[in-house]
Amino acid sequence: MAWSTKGAKARKKLNPGIVKRVLLFAGAAIVLLYFSIAMLLVLAKWVMPFATAVQIERRIESWGSAKKYSKQYKPVPMTRISRELQHAVVAAEDTRFREHNGVDWQELQKVIDKDLESGKLGRGGSTISQQLVKNLFLSTRRSIIRKGIEFTLVPMAEWILGKDRILELYLNVIEWGPGIYGAEAAAQHYYHVPASRLSRDQAARLAAIIPNPIRRHPERMGEYGEIIQTRMRQMGW
Repeated sequence: MAWSTKGAKARKKLNPGIVKRVLLFAGAAIVLLYFSIAMLLVLAKWVMPFATAVQIERRIESWGSAKKYSKQYKPVPMTRISRELQHAVVAAEDTRFREHNGVDWQELQKVIDKDLESGKLGRGGSTISQQLVKNLFLSTRRSIIRKGIEFTLVPMAEWILGKDRILELYLNVIEWGPGIYGAEAAAQHYYHVPASRLSRDQAARLAAIIPNPIRRHPERMGEYGEIIQTRMRQMGW
């Protein structure tokens, strides 16, 4: 009885006006955040980002590491990226890229079923559009909250950017190794050629390291590279 009385007193002290103001402030902050992201996406339709959230995250992580961090980021237009690499990345990361609206619900269902069967949260299921949004605005840290925000931003990115620009941005900003961002930097770092001159095998090996670019290296991706090339042939490339 005494506990109930204390609870009632605590509720009486809660000022409805304060609660309303807090909710209004939170709502305004969310609207402002999404409006800002929309404006950045409009800008990204024409201009390559100077930096991304993931690039900033890696820079901050390097402050606490003994390893020297050197950023290699050389954005180039799609015309200067090998068709082989464009096809290899789609075959490896998102075979239905041109068919879905940002989220591949068929692939996502497979991932969910696999997670339920194993009893743990696995990887995979993210489309190229989702990965781009994560790279531009979010973090590599996995969480339900990040995934929820990602899902709400993807339709906006698809509508503002379109498929061609999404793929162009993706190829230019994603991580391809410690401090290596984008196809041009990756091609020069691993093969000492511009991205436009990557061979089919080189492209497949680069696509193979995208899921874990910090630990994987193209030289060790022969087997998975062959699988990607098989997918490319199946897709008519």
